[in-house]
Amino acid sequence: MPPRRRALLAGAALLGLGGCAALQTDALTRAPPAGLAPRIELTATPFFPQTAYHCGPAALATVLAALGLPADPALLGEQVFLPARAGTLQIEMIAGARRQGAVATRLPGTLEALLRELQAGHAPVVLLNLGLGWAPVWHYAVPVGYDLGRGEMLLRSGRTERAVFSLSAFERTWVRAGAWAFVATRPGDWPATATEDAVVEAAVGVERSAAPAVAVLVYRSALARHPGRASLQIGLGNTLHAAGDRLGAAAAFEAAAQAHPDSVPAWLNLASTLAELGRPSEALAAAREAERHAAGGPWARAAADLLARLQSP
Repeated sequence: MPPRRRALLAGAALLGLGGCAALQTDALTRAPPAGLAPRIELTATPFFPQTAYHCGPAALATVLAALGLPADPALLGEQVFLPARAGTLQIEMIAGARRQGAVATRLPGTLEALLRELQAGHAPVVLLNLGLGWAPVWHYAVPVGYDLGRGEMLLRSGRTERAVFSLSAFERTWVRAGAWAFVATRPGDWPATATEDAVVEAAVGVERSAAPAVAVLVYRSALARHPGRASLQIGLGNTLHAAGDRLGAAAAFEAAAQAHPDSVPAWLNLASTLAELGRPSEALAAAREAERHAAGGPWARAAADLLARLQSP
């Protein structure tokens, strides 16, 4: 299946899929990983039966309602459903969750990650290919439980409130769709299995779509999970600045610059913020550091321009 194919059928979409993961069902049922419960079912997860082509909005409503966020499938359909394609692209599913106030984070493409999220109380959204590689039928669903002893996955799917798939059949249909999944959480919470890069991507997505105060909360929680990540420190500074907290922003940029002295954006942002705070000598020193570390690279012009502005009478 071409990795960039964008065919849509049965109300779901394929977008930029990567390589398929190896099937793990046999290993998971034969020798479950340490700490993984043998059976989980999130029985309180809401159910929204889909209408024609609207499995995407129905799945999105399911996970948003579980968080107590706005979850009207019809209204969500107006936001994420693409009539010309008779379906919903994955990027629209992520954006739709963020528009309603959730943090949408991609999961690793492993069956174990899905099971561990369910154990943590998170019902993920998954994309399945219920057809064949050469005749795909794309479908969004929400796993709500599993039973390793019986080899079953339980889902809110289509018009069925408790669809039972064998784990092997579920995994094959999921892998055929690129092993794509995400978890929606409230700001400040994160999926149990989210990678550092996925957390950064989700935080940046919140910064672009939510109020600065919400983005500050998300960046602080992301830094608590992954301390010292330059992009998270700079993102925190940007959102504090947008929220009007210039002192906090300067502290965040300074922390990023000290921890990552070759980060020209950290020095640039620090210099600009210090200038706004009326601390010209400190701003000039930061701008000089930016110019020194830019060293003819892509930030060299910006660093030179800022230094010139700060040096002008």
